Amino acid sequence: MVKIRLKRIGAAKNPKYRMVVADGRVKRDGRVIEEIGFYDPKKNPAEIRIDEEAALKWLRTGAQPTETARELLKKIGAFEKIAAK
Repeated sequence: MVKIRLKRIGAAKNPKYRMVVADGRVKRDGRVIEEIGFYDPKKNPAEIRIDEEAALKWLRTGAQPTETARELLKKIGAFEKIAAK
């Protein structure tokens, strides 16, 4: 199963994440199929940069987002677009 999830990058106590598409059997920071975005929760407000077209492409092909990835996709409005079609 293909998943859309966060891959942790950054130093200790300074987390940053990349939103990636990966096989569900691969480790959190393991090999990825495609990187589709970036998330920095430490900034105020949190910085979210996601390639919406790539995210929609993967959602349409059946990729399952994790809970956190789903919430970030809702914040940028990707879930409303997938539901509308």
